[in-house]
Amino acid sequence: MLQKLALFLLSFCLIQYSFTQEYDPTLVPGIVVTHSPQSSGKYIGSPSIAVLPNGHYVASHDFFGPESNEHESATSRIFVSKNKGKTWKRVAEFQDAFWSKLFVHRGDLYFLGTHKHHGNTLLRKSTNGGKTWTKPTDKKNGLLLVGEYHCAPGPILIHNGRLWRAMESAMGTPKQWGKRYGTFMMSIPEDEDLLDADNWTFSNILYRDSSYLDGNFNAWIEGNAVVDAKGQLWNILRVDDKSTIEEKAAFVKISADGKNASFDPESGFKPFPGGAKKFTIRYDKESEKYWMITNYISDEIKEHNPTMNPAKIRNTQALMSSKDLINWELNDILLQHDEMKYHGFQYIDWQFEGRDIIYLSRTAYDDGLGGAHNNHDANFLTFHRIKNFRE
Repeated sequence: MLQKLALFLLSFCLIQYSFTQEYDPTLVPGIVVTHSPQSSGKYIGSPSIAVLPNGHYVASHDFFGPESNEHESATSRIFVSKNKGKTWKRVAEFQDAFWSKLFVHRGDLYFLGTHKHHGNTLLRKSTNGGKTWTKPTDKKNGLLLVGEYHCAPGPILIHNGRLWRAMESAMGTPKQWGKRYGTFMMSIPEDEDLLDADNWTFSNILYRDSSYLDGNFNAWIEGNAVVDAKGQLWNILRVDDKSTIEEKAAFVKISADGKNASFDPESGFKPFPGGAKKFTIRYDKESEKYWMITNYISDEIKEHNPTMNPAKIRNTQALMSSKDLINWELNDILLQHDEMKYHGFQYIDWQFEGRDIIYLSRTAYDDGLGGAHNNHDANFLTFHRIKNFRE
């Protein structure tokens, strides 16, 4: 009897060890902020980064996957680094936060997203660097929209005295990924109370038109609020078109008052590197260029995989720049792995910091515990820095 008990305890300890053994962080590109092994059934989603007025970095992510609560009341975590990203400490975890973006406005930290996969649009505020947050209980306290909404941690743009943020409705038909999404822009005067829903302006919603791109148009999502050289505001969106490996983006025109969104299908779809995945664009006054970190597909991969769905190719992240938002120059390959099925760098969120760019990646990579479930279902949140990016 004692021998059986000893064998049972040994087996239990071995099982526990297999779930708690450490991975080697030096083998993972960048600095590991946090890790969630595929065995947990919870994958790392929605990287977001902000810089506080005191110079501390704040990072966030949510969980998705079969063991997560993304469809009921999603969980997000907040991390802080007080040493320029070298080490990170988790300072908060809370429910009802998904696909959310961190941003700083007038010294306070905000968190804008949905409460679950296709949920209400919520805004939270923290006055102590992300440790505690307001609760969006009603429309005066951060409950901005009620219904089914979709987004990603896209940029918050300040232009003409207003904050701008691209968003999607998930209330179209049929209720399928891509086909249900409609794009719109939300904005608010920068001196108003951001938590008060009545202060926000929402444009009309442009739902997917199945006739676009000769019937190959499946979705537009995860837009960027961007102003061109002439002062025109655009929502530049990821486009899902599985018929070709050549990627494109959709340029939706936004009126100056933020109330009208319009799209010309003849001229609005433009060739765009990485346009089949989430990308982030920001303008830099010093270089007078737009900068983007995007999932780049090389000419070699295109040549050998001409019929592959470009949204599935996530093994390379590149820094690119443009003078006009149309013609993009490849400046540097930032992250890359030759194996594409189980390795991915995606959903990059980034910020300018002086001469550098700092960014977070939703990273699928080897961890000694079975690796990532696939290139999409990331097991790491990683921090990176591009030094002297203008050079």
